[in-house]
Amino acid sequence: METVKIAVTGGPSGGKTTLIEALQKDLGLKVAVVPEAASILYRGGFPRKPTSTARKHAQRAICFTQRELEDLASDEGRSPILVCDRGSLDSIAYWPDSPEDFFKSMHTTRAQELARYQWVLHLDTASGEAFDSTNPIRTESHNEALVLNGKIKEAWAGHPQRIVIGHEADFLAKISKAKSVIQKIMHGDSYEQVIASI
Repeated sequence: METVKIAVTGGPSGGKTTLIEALQKDLGLKVAVVPEAASILYRGGFPRKPTSTARKHAQRAICFTQRELEDLASDEGRSPILVCDRGSLDSIAYWPDSPEDFFKSMHTTRAQELARYQWVLHLDTASGEAFDSTNPIRTESHNEALVLNGKIKEAWAGHPQRIVIGHEADFLAKISKAKSVIQKIMHGDSYEQVIASI
C-alpha cells in the first residue's frame, strides 16, 4: 500500500504541535509522525545566527534533515499514513534570498518538493491574544509570526490538495476541525469531500 504523506504546516503558534499530539494520542499506530527537523537541530545545538549566510546553512540543514526523516519513516512502513510536522518547502519562508535561489541551493524544484506530499494542511497563526510565546524554540513576535504565516502559505502555493484552516476564537475547535480533516484523509475521502466538510 502506498504511503499517504500529509505535511502539517502553518505559521508559528498555529497549533501544529497540539494537533500532532492529539493525533498520536487518539489514533496511535494508525499514523506515523515525522518530527519537526528545526526543533531537533536547534535543540541539539545547531547555531542560530542572524546573518544571511548562517540562515542559509540552517535552512539547508533543516530541509535535508526533514527529507531524511520523512524517507526513513516511509521506508520503515509503520503506517500507510505519514503525518509530517512541517515539510521541505517551509524553509523558503525562512530563506534570506529568493525562492529560486533556495531551489538552486537545494538542487531541486518547486514541482519536485510539492510532489513529495499528497496533502498539505496549513494551520494559520493564532490571533494576538491567543499567540503562544512559551515555546523556547520560537523567537518570533506575533507580527513576525503573521508575516511568516503568509510566506509559508506562498511557499506551498500550487499544491493541488492543500487545506487551510484559519484562526478560530475557540482553539480546541480549530484543532478538532484539523483532526477531522486528517481522519477524512485516512478514510480515503477526496479533496472535494474534505473541503465540503469543513
